[in-house]
Amino acid sequence: MTERTDKYMGQALKRKEDPRFITGTGHYTDDFTLPGTLYAAMVRSPYAHARITNIDRSSVEGLPGVVAVLTGDDVKAAGIGSIPVGWLLPDLKVPAHPAIAQGEANHVGDIVAAVIAETRAQAEDAAALLAVDYEPLPSVALGSAALEGDAPQVHDDVPGNVAFRWEIGDEAALNEAFNRAYKTVKVKLRNHRLIPNAIEPRASLAQFTPASGEYLLYTTSQNPHIHRLILAAFVMGIPEHKLRVISPDVGGGFGSKIFQYQEEVIVMLAAQQLGKPVKWAARRSESFVSDMQGRDHESEAELAVDEQGKMLGLRVNTLANLGAYLTLFAPAVPTYLYGTLLNGVYKFPAIHAQVTGVVTNTVPVDAYRGAGRPEATYLLERTVDVMAHELGMDPAEFRRINFIQPGEFPYQTPVALVYDSGNYEPALDKALEMMNYRELRGEQERRKGTNKILGVGLISFLEACGLAPSALVGQLGAQAGQWESSLVRVHPTGKVELYTGSHSHGQGHETAFPQIAADELQIPIEDIELIHGDTGRMPYGWGTYGSRSAAVGGSALKVALGKVKAKARKIAAHLLEVSEEDIEHEGGVFRVKGAPSQQKTFFDVALMAYLAHSLPDGMEPGLEATAFYDPKNFVYPFGTHIAVVEIDTDTGQVKLRGYGSVDDCGPLINPLIVEGQVHGGIAQGAGQALWEEAAYDDDGNLLAGTFMEYAVPRADDLPNFQTDHTVTPSPHNPLGVKGIGEAGTIASTAAVANAVMDALWHEYGIKHLDMPYTSEKVWRAIREARGGGMGQAADD
Repeated sequence: MTERTDKYMGQALKRKEDPRFITGTGHYTDDFTLPGTLYAAMVRSPYAHARITNIDRSSVEGLPGVVAVLTGDDVKAAGIGSIPVGWLLPDLKVPAHPAIAQGEANHVGDIVAAVIAETRAQAEDAAALLAVDYEPLPSVALGSAALEGDAPQVHDDVPGNVAFRWEIGDEAALNEAFNRAYKTVKVKLRNHRLIPNAIEPRASLAQFTPASGEYLLYTTSQNPHIHRLILAAFVMGIPEHKLRVISPDVGGGFGSKIFQYQEEVIVMLAAQQLGKPVKWAARRSESFVSDMQGRDHESEAELAVDEQGKMLGLRVNTLANLGAYLTLFAPAVPTYLYGTLLNGVYKFPAIHAQVTGVVTNTVPVDAYRGAGRPEATYLLERTVDVMAHELGMDPAEFRRINFIQPGEFPYQTPVALVYDSGNYEPALDKALEMMNYRELRGEQERRKGTNKILGVGLISFLEACGLAPSALVGQLGAQAGQWESSLVRVHPTGKVELYTGSHSHGQGHETAFPQIAADELQIPIEDIELIHGDTGRMPYGWGTYGSRSAAVGGSALKVALGKVKAKARKIAAHLLEVSEEDIEHEGGVFRVKGAPSQQKTFFDVALMAYLAHSLPDGMEPGLEATAFYDPKNFVYPFGTHIAVVEIDTDTGQVKLRGYGSVDDCGPLINPLIVEGQVHGGIAQGAGQALWEEAAYDDDGNLLAGTFMEYAVPRADDLPNFQTDHTVTPSPHNPLGVKGIGEAGTIASTAAVANAVMDALWHEYGIKHLDMPYTSEKVWRAIREARGGGMGQAADD
């Protein structure tokens, strides 16, 4: 075995998984077909709210290939449970969420029936012909409209359409802060709704084996064990060990593949009743009206400062539109993942936030890349910018004088969280230098009065990820643990398999996790393989979301590797007839200190562990270990992002001219993967600020239901990104790492929004416009300002 002297951690290795993705040889759910597979097509409501008065099965039962039609009555007769909520709040009102609508459809796209046929085309043709009679009912789409006294009721068991009211912070302390404020600003903000658009639409394939009563489900999941738990225990009512969930290659998720969906229940029920495998795969048009959507906040924020510009307090009132049903994390996103992040990177003596969650006749809203944290960052950083402009201060310097200082950690915020570590000023300084901030300000002044004005948007942000510990989140309402597991199995040949409860759907786990293991075991990375996504092979785990994989899953892996190393060292010492203290492990070789010729390779030790010809007394054969890691705290990545926009004042067109980011996610396992995550996140956040919007009309019809209307960013919309990092390790996990997968999105929406508003403020005094900053919206605001109007103003 060749000795290893290099280090893998910190190397920008190309991803091991990329060749199969680039060459089209990956295996996604829709690539799997089992013998005798039937196909399901969903019949979806064309109305946002309607009573289902009749479904005429006979209208399609005689069509070629049609095998069955399932309705809400069939689901009810089979004893299938409602899809549950995974995070509970006090006095939470939870409407039933059946796999197929029973009596009423509550949003456009709600499933009212499923047609099963021999081919996909036959199923889809029959679904289009199934005769369904509806009685349209009044509907409501906008969150604030749902609270009006005469608003239609979405569910009878959610009075006034209010699912919950939640608050955090000391209101009395905040009132006192505002009473002694030198200046206050108030801003009304809309964080509009978004539609996830992962490159792979959702799909499911179910098989039932009557002899054993076992189910097999291939599905596009970010967390297979959560899917298994919910489906088995709460929906299907079967023993958990009778369901195997496999989530193979998954083409992106962004949160939209965390949740339990109706279609997965339907294919399982159909497979069980028909005795054949049943597959469903979404058309992109279905994804627009069935995948959980994101954001959708209407907020009012008030910020108070003293005469020196030091922040005194923040008051927030937010209305969160939850859509037609409460889904897995829906109650947590606008509360514990939003309200607790309103402190940002600043020293706030007082904060108070109130959040009202309402139901509407729209697609449900849940976690979408960042999940609550982009909403908090946008609200806070827009409000901070408005205050900086009102004070006549440079936005960078206003932030600088309000930063929490390095010596103040751990830092208790007024909204529950205790920040473990941070050093915010170096990230700010590096970003300002990288983007030539002073030169940009000079250029902005030179462009005043021209038809191409410049805006510079700066934000300093913080996020909390790697939710923890399990006992705490359980107290807050989580119906799941937040630990992670890892199994390290060394084979007799010295080759290693890593099993993780985390799930990779674009994050590069198959490269990053082996990098950790290669350094711990001191063996070549080529000898290590990562296995994930199959509840039949891996230990229990909670999956990937909330930027938890490295901090929680990677830490579980490191702990398991430590156990394997400890056992290997004992075996080596025994074979070399010395004490463990006399063994050093380097380059994949166990040597006797002071006598380097006396050595055993990792292969020697692994082989002996399985031959068991000579092991220490009492030691079991084999070389593997399992670890379960439950963090003591969240991890808190942070950074500064700067966006530069150019606005054509004749047309209102906004061009993103430059973007720079300095992030701190602790030690970088793989800088290339980190950079890719940041790039993707920036593009996604910029998309919200400038182009994307899931717009509904007053009747709950989605107005942006295809890529013709829903404008995701394209390559030619984006500039080259400049990225850099500072490194402040987390003291709460053995790797010191923090999350990075959502940071770009959390930061960039606010940075681009601030850049647009910075240009409009400097040129026209326009203080705030709601996103997205389409050409028409910006043009109208400029035209109004030129005529004496001011757009939406902040109130002193």
